[in-house]
Amino acid sequence: MVNDVVVVGAGPVGLLLAAELRLVGVDVTVIERAAARSPHSKALTLHPRSLEVLAMRGLAEPFVREGVPVPTGHYGGLPVRLDFSVLDTRFPYTLVLPQLRTEQLLEERLRALGGEIRRRHRALAVRQDADGAEVDVAGPEGTYTLRAAWVVGCDGAGSTVRTSAGIDFPGTRATATGFLGDVVLDAPPSVPSVDNEYGGFLIVPLADGHHRIAGSTRESLTVPADRPLTFDELRGYVRQVAGTDFGMRAPRWLSRFGNAARQAARYRDGRVLLAGDAAHMHMPMGGQGLNVGLQDAFNLGWKLAAVCQGRAPDGLLDTYHAERHPVGAALLENTRAQTVLGATHTPDVQALRSVFSRLLAAHPAVNRQLAGELSALDVAYHPAAGEAERAGTAGEGRSLTGTRAPDLGLDGAPEPSLYPLLADGRFVLLHLGADGDTGREPGDARAAAEAIAGGPDRLRAVTARPTTSHDGWAGRRTVLVRPDGHVARDTALSTT
Repeated sequence: MVNDVVVVGAGPVGLLLAAELRLVGVDVTVIERAAARSPHSKALTLHPRSLEVLAMRGLAEPFVREGVPVPTGHYGGLPVRLDFSVLDTRFPYTLVLPQLRTEQLLEERLRALGGEIRRRHRALAVRQDADGAEVDVAGPEGTYTLRAAWVVGCDGAGSTVRTSAGIDFPGTRATATGFLGDVVLDAPPSVPSVDNEYGGFLIVPLADGHHRIAGSTRESLTVPADRPLTFDELRGYVRQVAGTDFGMRAPRWLSRFGNAARQAARYRDGRVLLAGDAAHMHMPMGGQGLNVGLQDAFNLGWKLAAVCQGRAPDGLLDTYHAERHPVGAALLENTRAQTVLGATHTPDVQALRSVFSRLLAAHPAVNRQLAGELSALDVAYHPAAGEAERAGTAGEGRSLTGTRAPDLGLDGAPEPSLYPLLADGRFVLLHLGADGDTGREPGDARAAAEAIAGGPDRLRAVTARPTTSHDGWAGRRTVLVRPDGHVARDTALSTT
């Protein structure tokens, strides 16, 4: 049997990607080396853009219901928090939800769509030719080979897929190490972070009565990341910084992490693609890794589906690298900067932290910019030279092409806002009428939108009036929104 797609890795990224493919009928098999998902959640945070991604498929509600919203985030553990409450989104907060639960909810989604997950099936090697790719797999009953049109590596920083494809993973090795512990605190502090010349750490309350403590000290920074962390060490590190261990007991997970920073040289190599940690690794500063991986999958899913179903040439997949590689590079840049601020315990860096904290407190625009970067609400895919003309122009004013579409309120549409209109993974062509406007699209707008979408069945056309205002959207006549919620093209209302 030949699969359309084999996804290697059943973490959040692989699960979301596979669900996106199944949503539109693409045949996909997910293989996962582990027998069961880890009970330990490396990631705890879903950011605003990830919640928007889920909302576009009607999936956000259970995540929001179970998670704990926090209207702030941190930059390098600075005491002055980033204010997410001012962001232009229905989800102006970070959501504390263990990765374990995120994976469970995404797996439920995939299985409801008929997706297959083969656990205890480990990818050994990947080969490709002009017509497809093969994955050698070791399963419980022996080795076998899966043939597919495309293979996507969502198999983490040590990706077998990436290595087999010969894709370089340049960057820097780990030079500093942090600690992490999920423990019970009988006397937790009233502040979310503690920092001084000895070290620093963040404390995140978990829903089951545990707390996560993550940070570093001068001593812990020099310990190899692969050396097991003991409970006594964790208590010692925390006491060294805070003078108390807050009544720490009942450890259920202890770990170390390093600041290695690497990014795949290319996210596509012929029939092989990479997403999530297989494409980028970094110090876990700001809780961004899982989120950027989910957004990788959301960008890739509709494109790979269109190619699999013959609705687009395979050159569309080159835009995946073009759009997401710069996002990964920006991720590495900001996590490196945060590592200097949050995991370098010298008098010079203490001075730098003081300066940065004053800037964040005194200049809301600076605070807002960093909040936009960490939340991924500021991600825009800028067309290359000539592409804007082919995609369409805005007429009067700045084009929205490539920008994130907000959940625009709509009067007269089948749904009260934009995101529910994207639930089936189709393009949405919005005709946004105004007083004096005919309510009709330009003659070729529908045909051009159908060509971009891959046919009339992949396009949903809606005529409505906006009920909410968003930067840059005033005066838009038609806006074509991609399945991933970014603008494909737009035109302005006539001013004559």
